[in-house]
Amino acid sequence: MLVLDQSNLRGPFYYQLSSGLREVFDADGHVTTYSENLDLTRFGGAAYEATLKRYLKEKYRDRSIGVIVANGAGTLDHMLRWREELWPGVPIVFAMLEASQLARFGRLTNVTGVAVRNSLAGAVEIARVVVPDLDTIALVGDSWDRQALFRHWGEEIPAATSGLEVIDLVGQKMPDILKRVAELPERSAIVYSGVFSDGAGTYYPAATAMRLISEKANRPIVVGAEPLLAAGAIGGYGLIAREIGVETGKLALRILNGEQAGDISPVTRESKPLFNWKQMQRWNVSESSLPEGSEIRFRDPTFLERYRWQSMAIASAILIQAALIIFLLHERHLRHDAEMESHKRMTELAHVNRQATTGELSSSIAHELNQPLGSILANAETAELILKSDNPDLEEIKEILADIRRDDQRAGEVIRRLRGFLKRTPFETRDIDVNEIMGEAFKFLSVQASARNVSLYLQTAPGALRIKGDPIQLQQVVLNLVVNAMDAMATIPYGRTVIGRTELNGGSSAVISISDSGPGIPADRLAQVFDPFFTTKDQGMGIGLSIARTIILAHKGQIWAENQSGGGAAFHFSLPLAA
Repeated sequence: MLVLDQSNLRGPFYYQLSSGLREVFDADGHVTTYSENLDLTRFGGAAYEATLKRYLKEKYRDRSIGVIVANGAGTLDHMLRWREELWPGVPIVFAMLEASQLARFGRLTNVTGVAVRNSLAGAVEIARVVVPDLDTIALVGDSWDRQALFRHWGEEIPAATSGLEVIDLVGQKMPDILKRVAELPERSAIVYSGVFSDGAGTYYPAATAMRLISEKANRPIVVGAEPLLAAGAIGGYGLIAREIGVETGKLALRILNGEQAGDISPVTRESKPLFNWKQMQRWNVSESSLPEGSEIRFRDPTFLERYRWQSMAIASAILIQAALIIFLLHERHLRHDAEMESHKRMTELAHVNRQATTGELSSSIAHELNQPLGSILANAETAELILKSDNPDLEEIKEILADIRRDDQRAGEVIRRLRGFLKRTPFETRDIDVNEIMGEAFKFLSVQASARNVSLYLQTAPGALRIKGDPIQLQQVVLNLVVNAMDAMATIPYGRTVIGRTELNGGSSAVISISDSGPGIPADRLAQVFDPFFTTKDQGMGIGLSIARTIILAHKGQIWAENQSGGGAAFHFSLPLAA
């Protein structure tokens, strides 16, 4: 395979065309490819052509050429004239031949290839899209007779630009072109066909010349080839060189594989509407105004497109966290319901325990009530006798009535405490003084203690120990601990003592202690005393201390038991002080 390029490969258009060809040949893997650059855009004339022909003849004298690939109209023209002398009968596959030029060649023998269609009218149509009120067109490019691909545009000018003013900068010197494109009128656009050499004979790669012009131009530039978009053009009906190269390579391989070039009809590829997103932003061109099927290049990716994987990872993390939060909230709701149910059951159980405790204390309560009631009866009888005397002592009657009132209040206080203790109330939290709770409980148990020959002592910390809690339930804890202490000392003959103590613990909590002078708790059972249904009493239910622990934990406190070094057991519980 001999590939002949019309222009040098420094230009992006012919470079991409060559890349398309190599892509096909490399995929096949069985093609030996030779390539030559005829450089017809910069050199020409009879002497150059004669030298070039001799060079090719000598270089490939001993090489077997199966197919000639001619890129560009000038290359095809040379090969048609030289083929019989250099490579007789070798088929030719052309590329980058404008469709109108192909028609001018007429019927070609043993030739096929890829023609393209790209008109000046199409470029003017795009110019009207990017400048809706267009009235002027500036044509910029090499001299039409030196154009390889857009030579036919020169002939199309009268029809394609009808009704427009034309500023002809074709074949001008580059400094003059740059000066003129910077001063174009407001309602104008530039149509760029490619500058390879300017009027001063200076050569440029077409894309390089395009960048120079784009930097100075004050109006949008329309082009006819895809590679020029990146050089600063806004868009146009563009030829995609790589696709043309691939199509041409496939035709060449079909011939190498045995097909006759004359049996393969030439393929015509249409140009596509291509646009440069950044230039559209610069010239304020809306995407909705573009022709149907337009393809926009160099669009700035959106945030999601630029950070797609990161966004997906973040979104996934948020969804997982949301699911976890919902799960935790559901769990919290279930736990809250369970806690409320637990509190309800605990309150009911605590009430049952208070009733049981009251039952145990019934004799002492009856005794405590009987004492003031008996005094009331005795005082009433005494007063009655005094009133029956001839000269009743009214002052003494007055003192007796005072005693009756005091005893009545005393009996009423006992009943009030009993009713309060037995009252079924939900768990409530309010500001209370631990010292008052201890005083109430010890007073309530004083008669019971006296009946059991137990000495009660209460040592409270100076001042109030304010906490947040339920007074009835905390009083129940103290009663349970004191009654347990009295029960534990039932077998010792004397020295039965229960000491209650309240202390301030570092300013953050209050510690309440109930200690006795009994035998203490067996060491191997010390850790079990708060377990449900654990008891050392023959008639005990084993729920009193378990309820006490539940109450203290509900108050965010702690409870523990220990044996004292001097004998007896001690129970302690701590409660956080109110803020």
